[in-house]
Amino acid sequence: MNIAFIPARCGSKEIELKNIKPFCGKPLIFWNLQALQNSKNIDVIYVATDCSDIKEVVHSFNFSKVFIYDREAINASDTSSTESVMLEFINKKNFCDEDLFFLVQATSPLTQTEDFDNALKQLKEEQADSLLTCVRTKAFFWNDNGSAINYNYMKRPRRQNFKVQLMENGSFYINSIKNILKDKNRLSGKITIFEMQAYQSIDIDTKEDWILAEQTMQTHSLYGELHC
Repeated sequence: MNIAFIPARCGSKEIELKNIKPFCGKPLIFWNLQALQNSKNIDVIYVATDCSDIKEVVHSFNFSKVFIYDREAINASDTSSTESVMLEFINKKNFCDEDLFFLVQATSPLTQTEDFDNALKQLKEEQADSLLTCVRTKAFFWNDNGSAINYNYMKRPRRQNFKVQLMENGSFYINSIKNILKDKNRLSGKITIFEMQAYQSIDIDTKEDWILAEQTMQTHSLYGELHC
């Protein structure tokens, strides 16, 4: 069984009720739920929330694979880790060790059905234990103390010759139930990286992120790269 899991807390410091705020005409959480619902590889989808408003909105979509999980308050605070609610959920369910667990981030609305499907295919073909999503970047990084991290500023490379790095975008992760219970982590064992498009790097955390993400969604929908 392939299980998708979306944590969606009620609280949000920067954007009130962020997970259900209208984004390109639909509540933000709708976009990942739709992409997962349309995947033939995903068997069941759980939204883990502590919020009655989120529950009501999610129920209104009438997605056949989607269910609500009432997360405990102790694992729904600003300081709670994602792993804590994952483990809470898994320990209350009767899943098999071999079942695969997709941890999906609601604040990455540019993820598409084919991303989930192709990532699963890659995980199996490479016989990996777990998977994370990344995008390529050619950014020059520095430490706070004024020292360069990934290049020599005295021999500044041309961007076309600069070694590309992979940046974790947090869109989703895949691991087995067995591994998560054993290692208490979303990643473990042999890890494979699923590369996503650069425009899919946006993780909505601020109002500025929100504006940029909506513009990106609208732009790439025009070219058929995103399915709204």
